[in-house]
Amino acid sequence: MDVKLHGVPMRTKKTAPQSTQSDPLLTRSLEDALAQASPRIAPRPVTLASVLIHGGVLMLWLVLFARAFFLHGVVAWSTGIAYVVYDTLLLMFVAAKSWTLVRPPKPLDRKQRERALPKLGVIVASHNEAVVLPNTLAKLLGQTHGAAQIVIADDGSSDGTAELLTQRFGLVAPAEGELSAASTLHPTLFWLRVAHGGKARALNVAIEKISTPIVMTVDADTRLADDAVLAMRSAFAARPNLVAAAGILVPVCSKTISGRFFQWFQTYEYIRNFIARFAWMRADSLLLISGAFASFRRDALLAVGGFDPQCLVEDYELIHRLRRHAVDHGLDWDVRVVGNAHAITDAPSSFSGFMRQRRRWFAGFLQTQYWNRDMTGNRRYGTLGLLMLPVKAFDTVQPIYGLTAFALLLGFIVERRGAIVLPIFSVIGAKILIDFAFHLWTVHLYRRWTGDTAGSSLWMAVVTAVVEPFTFQLLRHTGAALGWIDFLGGSRAWRVQTRAGLAAADEA
Repeated sequence: MDVKLHGVPMRTKKTAPQSTQSDPLLTRSLEDALAQASPRIAPRPVTLASVLIHGGVLMLWLVLFARAFFLHGVVAWSTGIAYVVYDTLLLMFVAAKSWTLVRPPKPLDRKQRERALPKLGVIVASHNEAVVLPNTLAKLLGQTHGAAQIVIADDGSSDGTAELLTQRFGLVAPAEGELSAASTLHPTLFWLRVAHGGKARALNVAIEKISTPIVMTVDADTRLADDAVLAMRSAFAARPNLVAAAGILVPVCSKTISGRFFQWFQTYEYIRNFIARFAWMRADSLLLISGAFASFRRDALLAVGGFDPQCLVEDYELIHRLRRHAVDHGLDWDVRVVGNAHAITDAPSSFSGFMRQRRRWFAGFLQTQYWNRDMTGNRRYGTLGLLMLPVKAFDTVQPIYGLTAFALLLGFIVERRGAIVLPIFSVIGAKILIDFAFHLWTVHLYRRWTGDTAGSSLWMAVVTAVVEPFTFQLLRHTGAALGWIDFLGGSRAWRVQTRAGLAAADEA
């Protein structure tokens, strides 16, 4: 439904719980492929290495936490020291792997970019998105060397979506589960109607209906740069083994006070995250592809069964299945992030919206980590199994380490234990200096890599390094801790999501 807050139209959406029964709108081959490729459906034997890694990070926390009650001096804050050391090692890894961005590859000239470009189809999964859908479609229809097909996967919308598509975009409502005729106004635009069952299910139905070899997924609240489709098509043309590619996303929040707060922190969070994705890509271990703006080879999607409707982060889980399938079948599949494919996306503008998002993200991350636990520490999966997934094993409890370290620090302060507090602040000060350098470095690399200098400031990056550990970082960890509750409780619901950023920009 549509609501208003501070005069800004916003959208709220809720995804229905997913059914585990056979879906009549999907072919048996897609469901069979998912059953064969998914460790959720067909669990793999867990290795001893995986048990030791996952159990070890939890036992380490218990041991370090207990030290706070028996030791004196800074070692009583061993939980915090472990958190700082782990985070610093990750920063060093990312800095080392992203060094090549100092001299980014020379961009392809026009002829190179346009040579033998594969056809690409776009799927826009949409549920009650009538407020922002017109401008999203306008950006897709206005692409240079754009999509051969644009399919609106209408996931049972009950707002004004149907009227919008028929009256403004020249479409005729199709039968449920069928692709409409092409729009009378835009020959590449099609409409797919399905009963409300969630984003992953709508995407899967559309994947089977679309005919292009490359499929791009775009959220209805995501706006592509004019050459984003061309950049993606060029990336797949240049690399025949590329099966999944992420674009660069810039968050947009509302103009409220809380919106500006979350815009500030999320801008630099996204910058750091995309530099980290580049680093993991160079280590052939990239797992995080945002479905809000991503492209895939359609035959690869069909081979692994498409998106899993049972996962809260279907895009992240899908990459694990693609990686697993490649190893199982000896395929040289590649996953990359494309630095010249840009888009903006709606990001949470309020405390409640941010917490709902991060809670869902982390619960989905835990789902995926649990289902794929057999890959952790498994030499069969190369660097992914021996480095990336052990890091992710620690990430499952990193928020607990962070919140525990903060709680212990507050306790030491309240108890006026200066002999402990002063050395702790020395450690925190040193960490802030490291973050200073890293934040400046990532902003510099991001600008050189993407060519995007708008919206980021070196000085604001410095301020973020000082303020974030005591504000935004605690919010992230709290959301993740709530995600643990959802994961352990078996929650599969997205909860209500409120969007205001792009709606505010459209109104302005």
